[in-house]
Amino acid sequence: MEVKKLFNPEGTRDLSLQRMVGGPSTNLLEFNHCKYAWAEPLYKKMRSFFWIPDEIPLGEDKKQYPTLTPYEQDAYKKVLSFLIFLDSIQIDNLGAIASYVTAPEVTACLKAQAFFETIHAQSYDYLLTSVVDQVTRDAVYSMWKDDEILAKRNRFITDLYEEFINNPNDVNFIRSCMADYLLEGIYFYSGFAFFYALGRQDKMGGTVSMIRLIQRDENTHLALFTNMMNTLRDENPEWFTPEIDESLLEMVRTATTHEIQWGQYVTRNQILGLNDTLIDRYIKYLANSRCEAIGLPKPYPEVTQHPMQWVDSFASMNSTKTDFFERKVTNYQKLGGIINLNRLKPPGKN
Repeated sequence: MEVKKLFNPEGTRDLSLQRMVGGPSTNLLEFNHCKYAWAEPLYKKMRSFFWIPDEIPLGEDKKQYPTLTPYEQDAYKKVLSFLIFLDSIQIDNLGAIASYVTAPEVTACLKAQAFFETIHAQSYDYLLTSVVDQVTRDAVYSMWKDDEILAKRNRFITDLYEEFINNPNDVNFIRSCMADYLLEGIYFYSGFAFFYALGRQDKMGGTVSMIRLIQRDENTHLALFTNMMNTLRDENPEWFTPEIDESLLEMVRTATTHEIQWGQYVTRNQILGLNDTLIDRYIKYLANSRCEAIGLPKPYPEVTQHPMQWVDSFASMNSTKTDFFERKVTNYQKLGGIINLNRLKPPGKN
């Protein structure tokens, strides 16, 4: 694969010739004349979600944090450490992917995602600066390399990213996009569930409000890579050999195992509303859903029902569970519900 040309006088506006990668694009962004009809509504949805982390009040969280159980405090720190690391490296990795995408409307979505990952990174820093002491904050920022379990799961994703950066071929591009897809669709979810479990107990309301905003953003990112993976398969069927599909399924299994182990490790069966069995079945349920959305067989057919539907209900931005949303509703009128991925799939995808 070759990096797309920035100045490309040989490019064309003929949409029939455009492709996700390797197309003869002029690089001019024309939302009213673009090939991928799902890109403009997705970009507009992402744009409408702009928010400012330090507008969320955290004074009550600072007071409540010392009253959390030791297990809750430990999980709070570990989950934030994980989110800090992967959302931070996403900022650069999305640029690496975008360098090869020859559909300007898709590049615009990737750049919008990178902007929101920056907001997420800022939000974690704001949380830690506001809620815990400096010693704890420093420990959380070092945990990604000091905690063996956390380091292992981080390396799984970053190794896939770096394989493509160091050897940009079609197989590594698919696998890098798949790693993004798994990060947005599986890797964050036991951590989100932990925060919502606190929220159900009326604990750490400001933190929970922020996590709900972050998950809302991540759903648009998941929608983006769902569409990218499906478009790549449609345009390059020869890339998706049985061997490649099996390697993608193996990536799903690995990511699922990592997320289950991580969720159980940080909660230790000590968080009200969560236990090891629920975490196992929840992440496997998500893995089945993610595979189905991109044309892969379900890796865990024995899991057929969502075991923690309260998580989705709690995450919904239509709820006014916390004081923050009750006070800010007029300023955040665009905070609609979690994005419907089915509405943003390419034509012909069920």
